[in-house]
Amino acid sequence: LAALRVAGAALLSPGSCTFEDSACGYQWDYAHLPWTLHGEGHYISVDTSYEGEKAVLSSPDLYSEEWSCVRLIYQIATTSDTSPDPARLNLYLRQEGESFDRLLWSAKEPSDSWLIASLDLTNSTKKYKLILEGEMGQDKSTSIAVFEIKITSGYCIECDFEENHLCGYVNRWNPNVNWFVGGGNIRNSQSILPKDHTLNSALGHYMYVDSVYVKHFQEVAQLISPKTTAPVSGCLSFYYQLKQESSIVFTVYLRDMSGFYEEIWKTDGAPNADWAPAEVDFNAPYPMEVIFEVAFNSAKGGYVALDDISFSPVYCSNQTGTPFNPAIAGCNFEEDLCNFYQDHKDGPGWSRVKVKRNVYRAGDHTTGFGYYLLANTKFTSQPGYIGRLYGPTLPGNLQFCLRFYYALYGFFKMSGTLAVYIFEENHVVQEKIWSVLDSPKGIWTQAEISFKKPMPCKVVFVSWCKSFWDCGLVALDDVSLSLGSCQAADLLLPSPGECTFEKDECVFTQKKRGRGSWHRKRGPTPTSYTGPKGDHTTGVGYYMYIEASNMVYGQRAYLVSKSLRGTSGKQCLTFFYHMYGAGTGLLSVYLKKEGDDEEIPLWRRTGEQSISWLRGLIEYESDTNYQV
Repeated sequence: LAALRVAGAALLSPGSCTFEDSACGYQWDYAHLPWTLHGEGHYISVDTSYEGEKAVLSSPDLYSEEWSCVRLIYQIATTSDTSPDPARLNLYLRQEGESFDRLLWSAKEPSDSWLIASLDLTNSTKKYKLILEGEMGQDKSTSIAVFEIKITSGYCIECDFEENHLCGYVNRWNPNVNWFVGGGNIRNSQSILPKDHTLNSALGHYMYVDSVYVKHFQEVAQLISPKTTAPVSGCLSFYYQLKQESSIVFTVYLRDMSGFYEEIWKTDGAPNADWAPAEVDFNAPYPMEVIFEVAFNSAKGGYVALDDISFSPVYCSNQTGTPFNPAIAGCNFEEDLCNFYQDHKDGPGWSRVKVKRNVYRAGDHTTGFGYYLLANTKFTSQPGYIGRLYGPTLPGNLQFCLRFYYALYGFFKMSGTLAVYIFEENHVVQEKIWSVLDSPKGIWTQAEISFKKPMPCKVVFVSWCKSFWDCGLVALDDVSLSLGSCQAADLLLPSPGECTFEKDECVFTQKKRGRGSWHRKRGPTPTSYTGPKGDHTTGVGYYMYIEASNMVYGQRAYLVSKSLRGTSGKQCLTFFYHMYGAGTGLLSVYLKKEGDDEEIPLWRRTGEQSISWLRGLIEYESDTNYQV
């Protein structure tokens, strides 16, 4: 046993740990709460017996040119189920040369036993560390435990079912038919197999589902894979056995986070008394689960067994399928129309225009002084006039999220003045998927639409003049398309180093709060002829602003980032600022390096600038830790 344990410890890959007698090179941050190693229970934990907000555990330096899978076995235990600020366990990726840690995964569900999380790590040439952060929340009694971290090369959807956590695969419980673990020399079924596929022995394990307890017609058992956490496409293969007296339907589905099922494979129904290989092309550009589903029609149906699920990034048919790049269907109109076009039968519908910085007319959304599209309905004001803008062809059977910004001027009735249609390949109208209902005048407002069509299609923007008397201007900018539904995109973890102020102030704090400090606000500012009418992110979201009427001349308000990691090479800071109003003062950006008292000026603007949000871009370098 001792020899096996030593061999087992030697087999653990770098970054993996079972926390039996050491923390395997993981170190905790002494600036925060301590972690306690429980060798006898094989876990490491942190709890509320110490005062503090969080505990941080960082791995040794890791390096992986191969795609790998991180499996985390953990438990969050608390006394109350409904805390407004629950305890959380977060996992971050800290890459060499990056100022920000990227949040890979976060969990807050308390449980009575251990849970498993599986996360795909894409291959990279950079060294990295994994950072575990336990946030204690507001509950009086909380503990967060980590039992095992395992990093294996390969993909998280792969499994040979030889380990007790089953690689994070779960059975969807059904009163009558379920997937069970078979093999391991346990005689636990009337239709047990003599050998598994992995080890080809009675000691190996596999998954199986048996019809013996079927009570109804079409009883269904589902085995669900861990969710993919990075875009993958290629060949999914597995081995199965099927024994049937009456019809069994064995199907493999993909299910996205909106609950859409897509069938990708089905048995031909012929029984196999031996392990038979199966393979199917698999494309998951956004988070998906693979579901192995078996449907029985009677208790004498037979059984299905499954083993050795594997994945290769090359398609089974050896075709080199290039995944669709949604960027071809986006445009900020700064250079040209990108891949959008107009049908000249429709007349001169949309034109690219540019407005210089001024306090009378709003600029574009991208920078505040660039190009956008304007449907010049004022000049072509025949009643019933329509301007159409066609996008490029999109492939069928993919879920898309379309986002764009629009602004309307001069209409009495807003509704229907701008609409989005889906056209089929031959320009036959298919359906209207969005239209303006009501909108604040002259504010760049974000719209987002999820859609999925079985056939190739085009997105078409249509502006419409109802009558000579009610004809205004329709502006369009920053069209983007991404894979997956917009709701799924909203659930994605925030980009590191980005703050939109929608939820909070992110990494920023204030030197001192008071009358003359920064406020988080939505909508127009209280003083007329100053400030924006809405934010830059969506038009109806939050921004930070200073109300100067509460301040005295020369008073300053600081918004300061937390300490950021220094890196070699250039960094880029992008932000949007709004300086409109006769008495507007001075906005400055400084870099403050750790250990230096001096603040290095990077950028400044003084006085009234524009009625629009303007983009600021700053390039800077700092090899030591710093604040902005």
